[in-house]
Amino acid sequence: MRDVAIVAYAQSDCQGNAGAQNEVELIMPVLQEVYKQAGITNVQDVDFTCSGSCDYQQGAAFAFVSGVDALGAVPPIKESHVEMDAAWALYEAWLKIQTGQAESALLYGFGKSSPGELPIVLSQQLDPYYLAPLWVDSIAFAAMQARMMLEKGLITEADMAEVVARSRRNALANPHAQLKGEFSVEQLLAEPMYESPLRKHDCCPVSDGACAMVICTVEKAKEWGKPYAVIKGIDHRIETHHIGSRDLTRSVSTELAAEAVGVGNGPVDIAELYAPFSHQEIILKKALGLNNDTVVNASGGVLAGNLMMASGLSRIGEVAMRLIKGEGKRGVAHATSGPALQQNLVTVLEAQ
Repeated sequence: MRDVAIVAYAQSDCQGNAGAQNEVELIMPVLQEVYKQAGITNVQDVDFTCSGSCDYQQGAAFAFVSGVDALGAVPPIKESHVEMDAAWALYEAWLKIQTGQAESALLYGFGKSSPGELPIVLSQQLDPYYLAPLWVDSIAFAAMQARMMLEKGLITEADMAEVVARSRRNALANPHAQLKGEFSVEQLLAEPMYESPLRKHDCCPVSDGACAMVICTVEKAKEWGKPYAVIKGIDHRIETHHIGSRDLTRSVSTELAAEAVGVGNGPVDIAELYAPFSHQEIILKKALGLNNDTVVNASGGVLAGNLMMASGLSRIGEVAMRLIKGEGKRGVAHATSGPALQQNLVTVLEAQ
């Protein structure tokens, strides 16, 4: 397998409501930033471009095409799109490089969730025959998952509050975070229930924004003369969409992906986990085999700001940039999609 380098990454602020800004206006600043970081001029300087978004957020078929306007209409480029988080766009681009069809790629993800009701919109990811017609929202499934964990004695409400307190505290150092601050576990537990056993702080916020990344072969990165982090392994797995057929208290797909990429083959200095709900971080840490020596969600994670369809790629970008800055030698990034951690992607990265 060819080593693939991450040479540039940028993320917009996580805005609770981007107002009149459209998707193109959210995307263009992060594209310009990654062009600058990579030392390239425009999209013509890479071999392949892939984006991640969800048409349901915009309420129109092929709505993602409007985001392509941020790249420029002409001349034509080799371009693709995944109706998933942009972490899966990275996977497609990584495959292009592995097969020799490209030496470099531009990736971006975007979402403007504020105009609609995101938990209800996400119900369209459910089994189309039995569950989607019921419009069960994403928070209800997460609450059911948390309740099962509590009833089995796997976690406590205090454990969940500790995850939130650390997220808000870590987010103080993240200029893009939407929610941040110093909170004690006692303060958080004093807040009312939102959808039992979840309090509002246990749920990631609705955020508008975008992120972008440039990847390439290690040889190309050296040619560009840019510092980089290396993708040493990437894998994704999916579990059944029949909720009742899954053990919601563990993430088997994350365990399988972690084994496939060799997470346990060495120490993990940094981890960024896409855990939209506080208890899910606990599930993911166990699935990945992370110990207390690993710094988890130093950015605050998605509990501090959730760019739907971009936060998975952001987890990978966050780890890569910290490795480039010398904050660690080996890191793990995780992305998820679907209800209650149904689909999971795991990436192992190393400093050059």
